[in-house]
This record gives sequence, C-alpha cells and structure tokens, in this order.
Amino acid sequence: MSRTVRELAALVRGRVTGDPDVPITAARPLGDAEEGQITFLDGDRHLQELAQSRASAFVVPEAMPAAGRSLIHVADPLAAFVTIYRVFHGLEEDRPTGIDPRAVIHPTAQIGPDVTIGPYACVGERTVIGRRGRLHAGVVVARHCQIGEDAILYPHAVLYDGTVLGKRVIVHAHAVLGADGFGYRFQDGRHIKVPQQGRVEIGDDVEIGACSTIDRGTFQATIVQTGTKIDNLVMIGHNCRIGPHNLFVSQSGIAGSCTTGAYVVLAGQSGIADHLHLGDRAVIGAKAGVLRDVAAGVRVLGSPAAPEREQKRVFILLDKLPELHRDVKRIKRHLGMSDENNAA
Repeated sequence: MSRTVRELAALVRGRVTGDPDVPITAARPLGDAEEGQITFLDGDRHLQELAQSRASAFVVPEAMPAAGRSLIHVADPLAAFVTIYRVFHGLEEDRPTGIDPRAVIHPTAQIGPDVTIGPYACVGERTVIGRRGRLHAGVVVARHCQIGEDAILYPHAVLYDGTVLGKRVIVHAHAVLGADGFGYRFQDGRHIKVPQQGRVEIGDDVEIGACSTIDRGTFQATIVQTGTKIDNLVMIGHNCRIGPHNLFVSQSGIAGSCTTGAYVVLAGQSGIADHLHLGDRAVIGAKAGVLRDVAAGVRVLGSPAAPEREQKRVFILLDKLPELHRDVKRIKRHLGMSDENNAA
C-alpha cells in the first residue's frame, strides 16, 4: 500500500509544507523510520533528529517551521500519527459477531443488542449486559452483574457477583473484579474470615489492566470513579473509593478503606497503607511507601514517603555517605581514636 503525503494530510486534516507528492509506504517511530516512511515529532526538542532522520515525511506541530522536508502540520502530532499508522499497520476493526454457541448464558441474563460473547464465556443469573458490549473468550461474569454500553472484557477477565461496570469500561485479560477483601478477625488463636458482603462499582471510561485486582467491600461498595486508568498488576483493596481520572501505574497497591481525590497519580511499585486519603492531584513517586495522608497537590517520594523536595535532599545526602564515612575515618585516625566499628 502506498499513499502520498497529500493524501495522508487530508486524512488528518493537516497542512503540508514541502513536496506533497512523496509516496509513503509505512509509518515508523522517529528512530526507526527509513526512506519511503513517515514518522512524527511532538516538539522542538527533536529538531536535530529530524535533520538526521532518513524518513521521507514527518507529522509535526502546527508552529514548526518548514525544514526543507515534507511536513504535515497538525495540532496534535501523536494523535494524527496514530491515525496514519493504522492506515498502514492497523488491525482490522473487531466487528460484532453475536453470541458463540459455546458460551454459557443463564436464561435470566439480559443481553442487549449488538453484544458479542466469545467461546466459553459464562454469564450468570440476572446479569445485564448493555448494547455493543464485548466479552472475549473465557470471560466469567457471575450473578447480578451490570455491564454498561460498549464495555469490553478481554479473555479470562472475571467479575464476581454484583460487580457494576459503567459505559465504555475496558477490562484486560485475567483482571479480577469483586474478589473478597482481605478481612480477618483474630479469635481463639485463629484468623477468622470476615464475610465480604459489598461489591465493586466501576464508573464510565475506566480502563483496568491485565492481572489487576479490585476487591469487593465488606458491607459497602469499592468504587472507582469515571475516567480512572489502572495499569497491569495493580491491587486495590476493599472499601476503597478511588476518585475520577486517577492514574495507577503497574505494581502499585492501595490497601483497604483508602480514598483518593481527582487526578491522583500512583507511580510504579508505590504502596499506600490502609485508611489513608490522597488529595486531588497528589503524586506518589515510584516505590514510595505512604504511611499517612497526602494533601492535595503534594508530590511525595521514598519510604516512608515524604514531600519531594525534602526527600530529594535525603537522596543527595545518601549519595555522599561513602565520602562522609571516609572523612570520619581519617579524622578519627588523626585524633588517635579507635576505628574498630568501621570495617569499610
């Protein structure tokens, strides 16, 4: 397949500078693009790479000056490049195929129009699936669940009883929503399970990554509000109330009964202790261990987590410890003091 720069610009409503008739046969990232291919730049910091690139055309920001190359100027280069990339390399759209005869659907379940259910998927008693929902192979949806319009559940995702998904929710493979919260009482020398009677409620436009888990509440619901995006391998404990438009990065975990405001970010491998609140736009750095509430707009690092500026000073001092240790040894030798406890 070959398209001219002019044709690609029309596709993304862009403005061409340079030769509009250059033929393009593929789209590639900037560092990989070769002659006959198109790539993109999302800012001036890549101008030197543009000059060195072998690519035949570039998708660039509106304000970028002409550079003697074939350029397509757009407001959002990444979004435009994604559209162009799909022309050359995108998979065919996954069209609805109806209900596979190998799926198991309880007779009381309500299946909306244009729903696709793959082989070996199971849908439980009185579950409701909204229009255009898609359940891939091996998905398990238990009893009394509600799945909103245009939701997608990828292979082997599991919804326990009573789980609610809003519109356009995406649940990736092997994610588990609604498993029992980790609640026990210590009695007579044993850990006695506290029954978990709540459920999980997921708002509109939430995405949940592969192998992530969200536990049901003890008596109330565990809630994830609209627009939150959850990466792979993330754990959300029971009774949590996650605010709108949060970002939880891979291997982060949030213990039971926590709450978050809007636009909170948990970086990779961060951990939040139970019964804490993270305010609007709080940012938890990678591998941070949070043991107390974090106020709105505050960025924290380290374990135990502390405000970013304070923790960065600690990191700088830690880097200087070996030198400080050597200085202390020299001073002690100069003073004739014993150095028996300093093996290094």
